[in-house]
Amino acid sequence: MMTKARTQISSNKFKLTILGTICLLLFINFFAHAGPRGFNYDESKVPDYKLIDPRADITEASEWPQKRIEFLKVIEEQMFGKAPEFDKSKLKITGDKKGKLILGGQAILTQPSLHFANIKLPLLIVRPAKAKSPVPAFVGYNFNGNHTVHPDPSIQLPKGWVPRTKDKRARENDRGSSSSRWDIKSIIDQGYALITAYCGDVDPDFHDEFKNGIHSSFGKPAPDEWGTIAAWAWGLSRILDYSEIEPAIDAKRVSVIGHSRLGKTSLWAGASDSRFALVISNNSGCGGAALSKRRFGETVHRINTSFPHWFCGNFKAYNNKEESLPFDQHILLSLIAPRPLYVASAEGDKWADPRGEFLSAKGAHKIYKLLGTEGLPCDEMPEVDQPVHGQIGYHIRSGKHDITSYDWKNYIKFNLPFLYYNYQY
Repeated sequence: MMTKARTQISSNKFKLTILGTICLLLFINFFAHAGPRGFNYDESKVPDYKLIDPRADITEASEWPQKRIEFLKVIEEQMFGKAPEFDKSKLKITGDKKGKLILGGQAILTQPSLHFANIKLPLLIVRPAKAKSPVPAFVGYNFNGNHTVHPDPSIQLPKGWVPRTKDKRARENDRGSSSSRWDIKSIIDQGYALITAYCGDVDPDFHDEFKNGIHSSFGKPAPDEWGTIAAWAWGLSRILDYSEIEPAIDAKRVSVIGHSRLGKTSLWAGASDSRFALVISNNSGCGGAALSKRRFGETVHRINTSFPHWFCGNFKAYNNKEESLPFDQHILLSLIAPRPLYVASAEGDKWADPRGEFLSAKGAHKIYKLLGTEGLPCDEMPEVDQPVHGQIGYHIRSGKHDITSYDWKNYIKFNLPFLYYNYQY
C-alpha cells in the first residue's frame, strides 16, 4: 500500500509539473505575441488622432526637397537626435579580406574590421563566389554577435558586452544560433552579398549613461543629440563608407535592413543617409514604422521608460502626449521617397501594431505618388501572407515577432527589379 501511495504521489507530482510547464509556455506565448498587459490591443479603443499631411502646401515635386529638409530636422531634433559629422578619410580597415569558401564553394566569407572614432567594428561579409563584377548587398546589424549568424568556427566572437548570457559575454555554443534569421543561401543564390555587424560593437544596448561604445568619444549627448538608435544608424553609414571602397560591393545598390529595434534603426539610417538605395523595416513597431498617435500596443511612454537610451532626450517630452507630436512615423517613411521602401508586420505581433505600420506606409504613399512612383498599390491592409509590392512594399505574415525566410524571400523578390536586374538610380 505504501508503494502504491508513493507511486500515486509521484504521478501527481509529474502531472503538476507537466501542467506547470504548459501554463508557463502559454504565459510566455501570450506575452511574446501580445506584449505586456495594461496596453491597448482593441482597435475600437484607438483614440481619435490627426496626422500631418506631408503634402500640405506642396503642389509640385520640386517643392519636396526643401520640405523634406524641414521634416528631417524636426524628427532629428525631437526623436532620434543629431549625430556628429564624419570624415570618411579617417575610416581605417584591418583584418581578413581574402576570406574562405562556405556553402559548398558558393560563397566567400570575409571578416574585415572598421576603425572609426574609438571603436573597432568587425564585419561579417558573405558574397557570391562566382561574381565577376561588384554585387548589390543587404546591410544590417545582428543582435548577439556575428558568430550567431552562421556556425562557421572561424567567425570571430565579440569581445565586449552581449545580451542573453549570464556573464554578458559571447559563447562558443551560440554559433549559428540566429542563423534562421539570415537566409544566407537565398541571398547568395540571387546574386547578393550580406554585410552584417554586431550592433553592440557600436553602442551597447543598455542604459549606461552613454559611457561606453561610440558615445564615450563624444561625451553625454545633449537633449537634441543622438541616442543609441541614431548611433547605430551612424554606424551603418560607416559600413556604407566601407562599401564605397570595397571592389566586390556595388555601393550604389545597398539595401539597409533591420528587425525590431534594428528596424527602427534601418528606417532612420535610410532617412538620414540617402546613399542607401533601398530600406527595409521588419516588425519595427513603436519608434519605427508604427504610428505613435494610435497608442496601440507599445507606446512612446513605455519605450522611453524601458529603453531610455534609444532616442534623444527631447523625445521623452511626448510620453503620454503623443497627440502633441509635430510629426508621426508616416513622415519618417516619407523621407525615404522616392527610393524603394518595404515595411513588414507579423499577425501575432500586436505589440508592434501591424495596422499602424500599414497605415504609416499608406501615409507615405502621398509623397511617393507626388514624386512620380506607384507608391503602395493598395487602399486596404492586405490579407495575411498576401504581400503587395509597389515602390512601397508591405506584407503581414502569419507568426510572431521575428524575421523569417518568408520575409527574406519577399525582400529579395521586391529588391530584384530595383537593385539587380534594372538598376536605375
